[in-house]
Amino acid sequence: MKSTHDIVLASASPRRRELLERVGIPFRVVPSDIPEDERPGESPEAHVLRLSRDKAGEVAGRADIPGRWFIGSDTIVLRDGRILGKPADTAEAATMLRSLSGREHRVLSGYAVHDRETGTIHADVVATRVRFKPLTAAEIAGYIATGEPMDKAGAYAIQGIGVFMVLAIEGSYTNVVGLPLCEVVATLERLGAVRLFENPT
Repeated sequence: MKSTHDIVLASASPRRRELLERVGIPFRVVPSDIPEDERPGESPEAHVLRLSRDKAGEVAGRADIPGRWFIGSDTIVLRDGRILGKPADTAEAATMLRSLSGREHRVLSGYAVHDRETGTIHADVVATRVRFKPLTAAEIAGYIATGEPMDKAGAYAIQGIGVFMVLAIEGSYTNVVGLPLCEVVATLERLGAVRLFENPT
């Protein structure tokens, strides 16, 4: 079994931490200090890929942090080509939810695994389509009143109360939660960072 110092999750997201914990991967959490800014002319795919690489690389570059493999990730909600970030207030959350009501949108997650020993970075982008049911004004107001939308991209959490809005999903569920787990684990296994079910009982 690898040491918990070998793999580092460069994210403060409790959703990403919980997903890795769920499959039994030992790791440490060291949040990155990379600002999640948008750059003019940058495509959504390039945006999440850049931030994922930068987050992993920033933490890997800290000499005082032990570890070999550093995982960075970034997730956005995309509607009509426009990035929906975390709402600044309840009014913006309501605007976002109204814009998603009864429609399909995409969730993009970039992920990067930075191998400190070799200096290589393995990164990619995963996309998932999500369709919401038509939402009433009462449903939007009630959901916002729970407080759940306020720190979530697109103003909803598929793994929480927000699942009541999701009519259909095409693609990776964990991608919508915040980390494309299948792809990340496959990358870690390919690099020799983890071996799931190494000692089955």
